[in-house]
Amino acid sequence: MRSINEECGVFGVFNAKDAAKITYFGLHSLQHRGQEGTGILTTDGNNLYNKRGLGLISKVFSDEKDFEKLVGNSSIGHVRYATSGSNSIRNIQPFKYDFYDYSIGICHNGNIINAKSIREDLEKKGAIFHSSSDTEVLIHLIRRSEKQGLVEQIKDALNNIKGGFTYLLLTKDTLYGAVDENSLRPLAVGRLKNGSYILASETCAIDVVGAEFLCNIYGGELAIIDKNGLRIEKYTENRNITIAAMEYIYFARPDSDIAEVNVHRARKKAGMILAKEKPVDADIVIGVPNSSLSAASGYAEEAKIPYEMGLIKNQYIARTFIEPTQELREQGVRMKLSAVRSIVKNKKVIMVDDSIVRGTTSKRIVKMLYEAGASEVHVRIASPELIFPSFYGIDISKSVELLAANMNKEQMCEYLGATSLEFLSIDGLIESVNLKDGMRLCLDSFNADYVAGLGDYEKAFLEHITPIQREYLKNINSPYYHKLLKMEEK
Repeated sequence: MRSINEECGVFGVFNAKDAAKITYFGLHSLQHRGQEGTGILTTDGNNLYNKRGLGLISKVFSDEKDFEKLVGNSSIGHVRYATSGSNSIRNIQPFKYDFYDYSIGICHNGNIINAKSIREDLEKKGAIFHSSSDTEVLIHLIRRSEKQGLVEQIKDALNNIKGGFTYLLLTKDTLYGAVDENSLRPLAVGRLKNGSYILASETCAIDVVGAEFLCNIYGGELAIIDKNGLRIEKYTENRNITIAAMEYIYFARPDSDIAEVNVHRARKKAGMILAKEKPVDADIVIGVPNSSLSAASGYAEEAKIPYEMGLIKNQYIARTFIEPTQELREQGVRMKLSAVRSIVKNKKVIMVDDSIVRGTTSKRIVKMLYEAGASEVHVRIASPELIFPSFYGIDISKSVELLAANMNKEQMCEYLGATSLEFLSIDGLIESVNLKDGMRLCLDSFNADYVAGLGDYEKAFLEHITPIQREYLKNINSPYYHKLLKMEEK
């Protein structure tokens, strides 16, 4: 059970009756991507209307009157987890801007790695920011572009930002959707039976609102939806389709397809490959709910070991249940998860999980299984070791927080209290996803292959390299190892 915090989720609909309600349902299916806050913005062709709030979407939009104020046939919405900017109402999206010549709404998933330097430069030139979110950088770049027409200004602005992102923008008559040049953050297009278009972070949201999947927006592309329909244009030729591996490992819902690969099938295949790579003699296989269940079923099927429901998750406990004392933290885990004593007692258990970040929750689950009577607990992780931080919209940006960056496998196993510990290989992960030709996986957290660079984060990353990270970078002859040497020479 991982301690990674989600990215954000975006959803948009163009020219549909009850656009705000459709967006509500779409965002509800994306709630797993962010629970800190949410918002919906609509247009009736003349004006833009916006409502935002902290908390789950069912809390923020709990009254029918909320939708009466969100009039119009086109809408964008957002569910937020803060990867950049503080958790306050001013950072909840979509943002709305009223200029003398037009109004525009904007929301964003991901992280802009050069946002800090761009912001500093813009502020020196007189720009005033209303939030601490990196999302706002794009709108300032659009307004300062010297290109003619909004489409060209958006393209110009997109060419100045780096990182992993999807953006939705809505004016009174057009919906735009943009994806970073590497496709690190996903965006899919769907169409309702009445011809209305949908843009969403995952295909599960397209399915939920009864739309048909049309296509994906890939790296360096800008989708433009207006009264004339959908057109997709490139805003850069510098494209390198590199899908974030963590979408398949953890973030996306199992019923979503990312880059035309079903998430459940990729996770199950990862479990099957893990069973081949790291077999162990045991009585039962169990998965840590919920994102690890697919991998656990694949492991059990390949290993021909019974798959059991050895851990039960209470679906009604908020994910933010964190108490200040160790005793209450332990109680929090028990409220969220419980071991099925009659299933695991006197059994050699293979516990399959999707990843290990800080390791604290995994340690508590292993302890829980032993307390329920398990004779052995073999931990099998359906992803490689998370050795390096991520800077493209996933909240694992500090090396000090990563167990694998500070301990070797034997030390981690001892820390967890497990009988044994093994991880899926990088090659196994690549095989399990099996992307189409011309695409590859972004494996940044596993091998420091930062396809979009590190931007403003590079100096801090190199300054906080751990001995394990340093040795890994040296062994693979990483360019960051040579940068580290030059930094140390100074």
